[in-house]
Amino acid sequence: MDTELQEPPFAGSEVDTLVGALERNRRTFAWKCGGLDADGLAAKHPPSTVTLGGLLKHLALVEDEYFTGRLHDRELPAPWDAVDWNADPDWEWSSAADDSPEELMALWQASVERSRKAVAEALATGGIDQLAKRSRNGRSASLRYILVDLIEEYARHTGHADLIRESIDGLVGEGAPPS
Repeated sequence: MDTELQEPPFAGSEVDTLVGALERNRRTFAWKCGGLDADGLAAKHPPSTVTLGGLLKHLALVEDEYFTGRLHDRELPAPWDAVDWNADPDWEWSSAADDSPEELMALWQASVERSRKAVAEALATGGIDQLAKRSRNGRSASLRYILVDLIEEYARHTGHADLIRESIDGLVGEGAPPS
């Protein structure tokens, strides 16, 4: 499996197709959030209160929660390990305005890199059918399910990012330019 796939292959393996789809979604999301200052990342598209900065921080949390927490049952790294989630269950959304664009992008990129390594480790030791070590509601999802779920999470939030970004500077498009 090539963890640096840019697109899902037209006739590839199941793993390469899923990982390629996830990587395409990550790349498109990064493009929608890239090159903006703090005001751009804090911009809203009413009536929604969602911001691109909040989306970056939220997806960083989702990456770590899915692959570090659920898949491997490991403790989440900073900053997630110090958050009082009971006091503010939406902390990633509410705190994003306090972070610089560079901090938000670095947090998201570090989470993505940890996720890539976690997926590669899981594929090397148990394949796509292996079950997550941490269950939800008494049920453990397969790595296949987690990948599909994260693809859906990115697709939904990239749609949000698309609307917000278009309202900021008119940037539109379905996919990031080839890198």
